[in-house]
Amino acid sequence: MSAAFAPGTRVRVKDDWPERRGPCHIRTPHYLRGREGVVQAVLGEFPNPEDLAFARPAPRRTLYHVLFDQKPVWDEGEAGDGLLVEIFEHWLEPAATPTQEAA
Repeated sequence: MSAAFAPGTRVRVKDDWPERRGPCHIRTPHYLRGREGVVQAVLGEFPNPEDLAFARPAPRRTLYHVLFDQKPVWDEGEAGDGLLVEIFEHWLEPAATPTQEAA
């Protein structure tokens, strides 16, 4: 399996709420869902902890460091402050480009 996103790629955390569909174990912070950040590093492939929590077979998923501007998330901080978060690939999608947003 190869990484879908390279360092420097702008991504969006999927705005998905599987906990509303039934019991689950989510490793993606709710406050980042729908927000855009930039991939800082590809950390490797690891068994999916969302499956491990239920003792299910856990496919290996690519894990990333993604950097988010802090101010839009917490409404505090200075310019240049950020949040660096580990997020698995299945929670990420390409961020819309300005031309995609206008369409």
